[in-house]
Amino acid sequence: MSVPVEDPKARNKGFIEEVLKVYPEKTAKKRAKHLGTFEDGKADCGVKSNIKSIPGVMTIRGCAYAGSKGVVWGPIKDMIHISHGPVGCGQYSWASRRNYYIGTTGVDTFGTMQFTSDFQEKDIVFGGDKKLEKIIDEIQELFPLNKGISVQSECPIGLIGDDIEAVSKKKSKEYEGKTIVPVRCEGFRGVSQSLGHHIANDAIRDWVFDKSDGTRHPFEPSPYDVAIIGDYNIGGDAWSSRILLEEMGLRVIAQWSGDGTIAELENTPKAKLNVLHCYRSMNYISRHMEEKYGIPWVEYNFFGPSKIEASLREIASHFDDAIKENAEKVIAKYRPMMDAVIAKYRPRLEGKKVMLFVGGLRPRHVIGAYEDLGMEIVGTGYEFGHNDDYQRTTHYVKDGTLIYDDVTGYEFERFVDMVKPDLVGSGIKEKYVFQKMGVPFRQMHSWDYSGPYHGYDGFAIFARDMDMAINSPVWNLTKAPWAA
Repeated sequence: MSVPVEDPKARNKGFIEEVLKVYPEKTAKKRAKHLGTFEDGKADCGVKSNIKSIPGVMTIRGCAYAGSKGVVWGPIKDMIHISHGPVGCGQYSWASRRNYYIGTTGVDTFGTMQFTSDFQEKDIVFGGDKKLEKIIDEIQELFPLNKGISVQSECPIGLIGDDIEAVSKKKSKEYEGKTIVPVRCEGFRGVSQSLGHHIANDAIRDWVFDKSDGTRHPFEPSPYDVAIIGDYNIGGDAWSSRILLEEMGLRVIAQWSGDGTIAELENTPKAKLNVLHCYRSMNYISRHMEEKYGIPWVEYNFFGPSKIEASLREIASHFDDAIKENAEKVIAKYRPMMDAVIAKYRPRLEGKKVMLFVGGLRPRHVIGAYEDLGMEIVGTGYEFGHNDDYQRTTHYVKDGTLIYDDVTGYEFERFVDMVKPDLVGSGIKEKYVFQKMGVPFRQMHSWDYSGPYHGYDGFAIFARDMDMAINSPVWNLTKAPWAA
């Protein structure tokens, strides 16, 4: 006698109703718009996104300053990025995202150094323009090999009206055309770090592209020049991607912005194709370059062999037959290695259920890598995704998948309690909660201090890490609260 299989859509809708019961009616009505299940054939995931979080619900989001300083500008290694404002936000400029770079720190690279104007009460009262000028002078004296400066404004700067644009223009002239970029990324702008990405992109457009004539860093262009856009080199990801592009015969002229330089930013308008990894943080500048310079862009996914193969072919389709042939050679070269990785780890991971909640592109892009290992994504969502992110997610998820936007701490814990996944992939704020609940966890913002996860080499590390998390003997020594 066959046992009827539970409809995942009906089950997950029941879970959502159960979770919403704890809220007051008004709050429940608002949060209900952000929770849903994917229905096959629909153009979107049916959830609201990019809307202000409800105060008091323990959102995981960051602010516009975090999006600009921590994501887009911070990894540009030969520039100094001033956190302009109080030291409380300035501590974020310690560069905690593991944006790997090559160079001598404090001499020609500055990514892991902290620069802050350390606002005090008198600066709030009298303004910080003069202090900012003095800081830029000190930077020039102490770090003469820096190639540029960005001023990342914190909340008080917008409130008191510091004219960071005037200071930047003045000091740029004083130091013979040095690139000094004011970035109006005060944390109160927008509903999350996402607007900070957009503001940072616009600052590059207005203060780098529009002020450069393209002759400051000359190079001989080739028909195979590409730029990697939106890869922050977490754990060496951009390097793994670059290897494959160069093996295809392409020339990478810029990395945005992990291990990237100001010269690479200025030269990107000479590329023949922009390959875009993190759509959410860099689609703005990619669209601008397409409109102004005629440079096409293509979104790619280098997580797991299935998506790598598809992406290599898509990228190659923008070039001649030689590049297309090389793409097939690269795929053939690495396939035995991938087959060996899958043969080793798939028997240990087959059928395991995964719930994701991350930022940027990861809630959809990593799905293929899990599926290559025989794992199933049963829930996914974005911290700061927009509607188009959820539309793109429909190409990755299966019918009935639980979808949650800007999920609260309470909701996420309850969903994990009810769905009982074998693995949760999320951020550092969630990591220890779920581990204490007895649930295997991987930190999917910075790869839990591992990586890279991009590319063929990265997939081998990814598979090992997922196996290590799920099949560790430590889980036999602890019990989840619902199993106690």
